[in-house]
Formats: sequence, C-alpha cells, structure tokens
Amino acid sequence: MIYPPVGIRSIAINFPSVIRTNDYWRKNYPDLVAMAEEKSLSKVFSPADSTPSNQFEQVMTPYLKDPFRGTIERRVLGSDESSLTLEYQAAKNAIAAANLSPEEIDLMIVASLWPENILPGNAAFLAGQLGLRGAAWNLDSTCSNAMVALQNATALVRTGEYRNVLVVVSCTYSRFTDENDTLSWFFGDGAGAFVVAPLKPSQGILGSKIVNTSATCGTFYNELTMDAEGKPRMLIRAAKNTNRVLSETAVDYLRECCLGAVAAAGVTLEQIQFFAFNTPTAWYSHLCTQALGIEPERTINLYPYYANIGPMLPIANLYHGAQLGKIHENDLVLVYTVGSVSNAAATVMRWGDVALSTAPATSANLTDVLPKLVLV
Repeated sequence: MIYPPVGIRSIAINFPSVIRTNDYWRKNYPDLVAMAEEKSLSKVFSPADSTPSNQFEQVMTPYLKDPFRGTIERRVLGSDESSLTLEYQAAKNAIAAANLSPEEIDLMIVASLWPENILPGNAAFLAGQLGLRGAAWNLDSTCSNAMVALQNATALVRTGEYRNVLVVVSCTYSRFTDENDTLSWFFGDGAGAFVVAPLKPSQGILGSKIVNTSATCGTFYNELTMDAEGKPRMLIRAAKNTNRVLSETAVDYLRECCLGAVAAAGVTLEQIQFFAFNTPTAWYSHLCTQALGIEPERTINLYPYYANIGPMLPIANLYHGAQLGKIHENDLVLVYTVGSVSNAAATVMRWGDVALSTAPATSANLTDVLPKLVLV
C-alpha cells in the first residue's frame, strides 16, 4: 500500500536547569559511593551469574568498574520546574520551528512519564497554557511513548482526520527517585516535542514494527511510600531479577523490531544512514550496533551526558543527530526504543526538511564531546 508522505516537520528539546555530575554524590554521599556495589544500581546492572552469559552482559562488562555505570551528567528538575514547565517550552518551540500558530495544531498527543497528577494527564493543562483549541489526548507506553505517539499521529494525518499533530513527551524520573538511592544516578529529566504533518513526496514514515514487552513485567515498578515529613511519595523500584530479564530480552526485542521495520519500509539495514537508539544505558548503543552488525559511526550515544531520560531519548537522539550534521534531508533513519512493561518499537523514515528549535542552555554541548559519543 502506498501512503501519502507524512512525518516529522520540526523538533524541539528542553531540559531542566540543574546539571548534576557524579561529584555531587562524591561530595554529599561519600559513604553511598563507597558502598555502591551493594546498592540497587549495581544489582540492576551486573551479570546475573558470575560471568557474562549474553551480549548485553558482555558489552556491559567494561562499565562494571565504574560505580556510576558510565553516567557522567544528568539533568534534573529545579525547585520551580515540573513536567508541565518542561513540556510547555518544548511544545511552544516545536510549533514555532514548524512556522505554525497554536490555532493550526489540530491535535496534541501528550505522553508524560509521569504527569503532574495521577489522573488526568497533562494534556488538557498543557493545551490551556498553549492556547490550543483542538483535541488534546494523553498516551502512555513508558519509554516507547515517542514512537507509539508518532505512529498514531502519522496514521491520523494520513487519513485526513488531522493535518498538524503536535506530540509532546516528557520524563521526570528525579521526582520518583531518592538521592540516597544509587538508582537515582541512572535517571535524568527532560522534555521534547515534534510536529507531525504532510511532507514532500517519498519523505516521512515508511514502516514500523511495535511489539509488547510483557516479558519485562515485574522488573521496574512503582511503590507508594512516605517521605520524611509524612507525605505520600511514589518511588521507582527494581525487582531482584531485573538484571537477568533485561539482559536476556534486549537483543531479541531489538532484532525483531528493527528487522520488522526495515522489511515494512522495503529497505535494508545497509541503506539506513542514521540509527537513533534510545540508549537507556551507557553501553546500549554498542549493544545495538553489535547485534545488528552496523558501524558505530552511524549512530550516537547520548547516555553519558543525559543519563536515562526514558521516552525523551529518541527525540534527543534525532535532534542532536540532525544538529551535528549526521542526518540530512532524504536520509533513511531508523529509530528504536524499548520500554519495560510496555512496548519495543522501531520506525524507518525518510528524513524531511526538519526544522530544529534552538537548543536550551542545559543541553549537552555535543560539538565538543562528539568523539566520546561514538562508541568504538
């Protein structure tokens, strides 16, 4: 079936004001750093047995000597920031980059990990702030939020139901982790937005493959606790078998989705110019290039500078890939994401004339650190 050309028209990213380096924990939590190998982050990312037993564990091994598991910086919310403040600026910038007005946005899909309220999500609140009059929906697929929202937006524009769909994604993990838990070293915050609209002939989304990740159910979960002031607080926890489940399923999900997406698009992996993997760990990009048999130079690894920003990772990868000149108009691009207890997704697109908003001051200065972002 031949579909009308629809895809990403503009991209914006936005990060909170606080940049937290490893020295923050070395200075404020020296005992925690000294005992890191006995704590949660180490338990999640260590071999399930005494020696590495699969590709995930093999590429992880060089990072085991680092208590921070390859993280260098992470962006976290300041006292006056929230998922809504991050989303608002990203959404506003994406609309402006697309040279559109709020009145021209027919639909906004919002995927917040997590929203400011348990229910409802951020969509209606954000629509009011932006002055939108069209529909505003909430969506959830954890770390695959961006790709699932992209598939939905593309389908709706193709049918003619909507013309300009704004997708807004945020991740605010710092609200759900404690500084004195080493799992907090692994997480960062951020927001991104992109406009999905008709493009030039042959450009846009060519094929996708999405599968559920039910095998990861029970790995990461949320626990309702009480803080020091006796107020309820939700925290992210990891089950005892999380390391085994993640390492044993990673390559299978990757191959099934990526090979399925290129087949649906009628292309091959060799024809893809740029791969945007969601890099939830420092070694994940290496795992992907090794498992798919592609050259490391065809992707980038943002993890050391943003940490795990969940559903924001594919948006940041695409933004910086284009910003650094690694993606050009009409290039074939493959995006892959995997979310625990949700979906793994891959999408192949032919890159259009995508407008990029100005990068925020708290975004990594990747021009200076690019050599470190290519795994060899």
